[in-house]
Amino acid sequence: MPFDDDENVEKLLGENTRFKEAYEAHRNYDRKIAELEKKHFLSADEEMEKNRLKKLKLAMKDRMEQMLSEYKARA
Repeated sequence: MPFDDDENVEKLLGENTRFKEAYEAHRNYDRKIAELEKKHFLSADEEMEKNRLKKLKLAMKDRMEQMLSEYKARA
């Protein structure tokens, strides 16, 4: 997870279920993308799925960054 603020990320993982769910979803998307990228050739459907997963992964990262920013503002 490319966050500069690992301490607050760890706190949020323990305190905020929405953040933890987003974190787990991000990791799952990352794993699925990695599995697809291991293949030497992707079918058109697999390529579309890879692109869809990348968009979902980015959306989760954006959501986590927003939650982290809000958490820091309250702290």
